[in-house]
Amino acid sequence: MSRVLVGAGGRVGEEVQVEQGPSGPARFWRGQTRYLVGELLDSWVETAPWWQGDAGGGASAELVATRQVWRVEAVRPGRSRSDFAGVFDLSWEPTANQWLLVRVHD
Repeated sequence: MSRVLVGAGGRVGEEVQVEQGPSGPARFWRGQTRYLVGELLDSWVETAPWWQGDAGGGASAELVATRQVWRVEAVRPGRSRSDFAGVFDLSWEPTANQWLLVRVHD
């Protein structure tokens, strides 16, 4: 089961701070809590949902913009790998120049 996070204004995702490694996110901060990425499970590229386009009917830059998503398994520092914190989907939003936590998997 997974849960999609909704941020301000109904936009999908919660802003997080991410430190990149050579193949993707290496650690991230959600509020005051730090998570260490133990394993990169998957990554893919998405386009914005069509319903988030402009109301004028034309193709907006946001509609065709892509974002990179990484699914990671992360732990909190000081905890064992068997006591992992969870599986998270992190997204780099180039148009907004920010990282978002978009989904938490149970």
